[in-house]
Amino acid sequence: MISDETELMPVIGWREWIALPDLGIDHVKAKIDTGARSSSLHAIDIQFVRREGQKFVTFRTAPRQGDDKHFVEAEAEVLEVRNVRSSNGEVSKRPVIVTHVSVLGMKWPIELTLVNREEMGFRMLLGREAVRGRFLVDAGNSYFGGRRHGRRRLG
Repeated sequence: MISDETELMPVIGWREWIALPDLGIDHVKAKIDTGARSSSLHAIDIQFVRREGQKFVTFRTAPRQGDDKHFVEAEAEVLEVRNVRSSNGEVSKRPVIVTHVSVLGMKWPIELTLVNREEMGFRMLLGREAVRGRFLVDAGNSYFGGRRHGRRRLG
């Protein structure tokens, strides 16, 4: 049975274009993965730094799949370093940050792990904690927010 609350939820597909405005990323293609608890972003050159007693992380990301020439450099406060089990069963320690995500005109904070996703099909994975209570996921469709065509300038 579908509740009235569920009927009012917007629908997203199994992949969507999203933005991470706090990180200067105006669009990245994300896989919506309800099987994954946490969300993750492709990140390289991850460095931890301390400022006024707070731990921060600096990193670079190439939000466009297959384009390792256009990078966005970003920095965020570290929430924690967490053990995360990947889809192949391996456990790795990953920095976790809190940043805003924008999907279909909605914007809210999410926890985001940083990891090298170079070999993965998507530079961004939006996990179930990020979409829970906000969207219904239509696993048979994509890009409810529209498709991106051509190369666009990043953030």
